Amino acid sequence: MAVLKLGIPAGSLQEATFELFNRSGYKISVEKRSYIPSIDDHEIECLLIRAQEMARYVANGALDAGLTGHDWIVETNSDVLEVAELQFSKVSRRPVRWVLCVPEDSPIKEIKDLQGKRIATEGVGLTTQFLAKYGVTANVEFSWGATEVKPPKLADAIVEVTETGSSLRANNLRIIAEVLQSTTRFIANHDSYKDGWKRRKIDDIVLMLRATMAAEGKTGLLMNVPKAKLDDIVKILPALQSPTVAHLSDENWVAVSTIIDENTVRLLLPQLKAAGATGIVEYPISKIID
Repeated sequence: MAVLKLGIPAGSLQEATFELFNRSGYKISVEKRSYIPSIDDHEIECLLIRAQEMARYVANGALDAGLTGHDWIVETNSDVLEVAELQFSKVSRRPVRWVLCVPEDSPIKEIKDLQGKRIATEGVGLTTQFLAKYGVTANVEFSWGATEVKPPKLADAIVEVTETGSSLRANNLRIIAEVLQSTTRFIANHDSYKDGWKRRKIDDIVLMLRATMAAEGKTGLLMNVPKAKLDDIVKILPALQSPTVAHLSDENWVAVSTIIDENTVRLLLPQLKAAGATGIVEYPISKIID
């Protein structure tokens, strides 16, 4: 039986990834201290791997596919196929940022001022590549954690990943440059993706993940509308696409359905009611496939 070897990112992205897969129709879970998640699809074999290592294992064929950040693809210089961008993270749907920081009172103002300086970071490769673009050579040291507390005694600057910037501010650090923006990518081994069965399996998974993400923050509306009021109702609706209009047994009425942003419902429903819509029903949307 053919099996797709899929890497699930352990660590900060793990729970967000599990949640996304579960909402996409793949029931996935893992026991404590285990690195082999169970999934209700006998054609998928999962393995928990740190995001930092994922691209390397996909590139060498140990895994057919996996999820990791674009930053770790750059960091490891791995030759993988980026099948899809899946913009989610442990905190928000915004990209994470790798930023170059110095203490607030540091004399370092520009990237060129880092020539010969010490920089602590977990992303040694991406930092070195970034500095090379500016012709700067620095002593870039790998940091095992707590990077924000290292300047100024243990480093002149750091390159650190941030989503909100709260930790940087708490440690009195000033951003002088953005090194890289990163989002989660669904990646595949080049040879695996050339295999017809594996390619279809990967594409199906990506389709369902994307459909679930597209439905976030959306809701459906269904209502009955007098034909004479249809144009007025359509003008009110900020539809994802043109609303669907269906004829009813009473030729003077139509049924209108559409998808809207969930946060607009409380504003729209009174307007729709006032414009002549009746029997208005709001229903949840779990997936949207264009």
